[in-house]
Amino acid sequence: MSLPSQSLKDLLQEASNRSLNATETPETWGPGTLRALKISLALFLSIITLATVLSNAFVLTTIFLTRKLHTPANYLIGSLAMTDLLVSILVMPVSIAYTITHTWSFGQILCDIWLSSDITCCTASILHLCAIALDRYWAITDALQYSKRRTAGRAAAMIATVWVISICISIPPLFWRQAKTHEEMSDCLVNTSQLSYTIYSTCGAFYIPSVLLIILYGRIYVAARNRILNPPSLYGKRFTTAHLITGSAGSSLCSLSSSLHEGHSHAAGSPLFFNHVKIKLADSVLERKRINAARERKATKTLGIILGAFIICWLPFFVASLVLPICRDSCWLHPALFDFFTWLGYLNSLINPIIYTAFNKEFRQAFQKVVHFRKAS
Repeated sequence: MSLPSQSLKDLLQEASNRSLNATETPETWGPGTLRALKISLALFLSIITLATVLSNAFVLTTIFLTRKLHTPANYLIGSLAMTDLLVSILVMPVSIAYTITHTWSFGQILCDIWLSSDITCCTASILHLCAIALDRYWAITDALQYSKRRTAGRAAAMIATVWVISICISIPPLFWRQAKTHEEMSDCLVNTSQLSYTIYSTCGAFYIPSVLLIILYGRIYVAARNRILNPPSLYGKRFTTAHLITGSAGSSLCSLSSSLHEGHSHAAGSPLFFNHVKIKLADSVLERKRINAARERKATKTLGIILGAFIICWLPFFVASLVLPICRDSCWLHPALFDFFTWLGYLNSLINPIIYTAFNKEFRQAFQKVVHFRKAS
């Protein structure tokens, strides 16, 4: 995401001025050193961007080509991959140029498009994690009922809600921006000094989703742990009596009863002979529950890793975005460090698909099949 306000840019500039006496500044470096640093940084950021594009594209391709992965839960993962792909295509390439030059030279219209895409896509990526966690929470705590409601339509509704909220967070600054001519523009920032919007946007895009994720993951962890400590028994005390009923005409009928009894009866004068067989059944339902519990444990582990990566990547950026405008003169941050926080947030769009392919067995197997298929063709 970009800087949240014009006042924050001023704070960062002031921070840069404060650090002049303490550190060697780019102005004191030779042109060759500066050029080498910029080229190296541009190359490094380009590699991150390309890796983000490829990894998310592979996840989408894997889901699309693997019928086994066509489930509502994986539709949410696919939508997350699509969102992260949009971040890598619409946001990160432009951000490379802006990070290297610190000068905007693409005009007002492209600035508005880039800022809107930046805030919308990054927020949507974060909110997708909430949707996935919510889906996982319902699946593990109310498996029987939610399995009936866990449909593609429900997944689509959750995805639509994510995008509506993201757009609502990104749109407001466009209504009070100050349009500038191409010659007047030297930067591309959300042009507002209103603290209310900074609080609204940071809470809506990060702090509220983070609290929700922590609560959901905590409950998912407790539920999964209870399943591990109290696994369903494969062989329960369930016995069934099978009655082989044979009539005088040679016809037979097999019926099941939960209790044992002996005897015979007569129907229309024809005797019926009962052969009682005591059968110990391995309950297939319990077996499926054990398999599902194992899958839930793996999914919970994956979700926990994603949650940790999300907080590590985005927390520094959103803390700086909220704290700096509030404390103003009493705190400062070097612009280069803020650029690092911004790209650390973008890095989350690369980490998400890597986590899913590395820690999800079904995705890993499907991904390998897709790779082998492409090599064979």
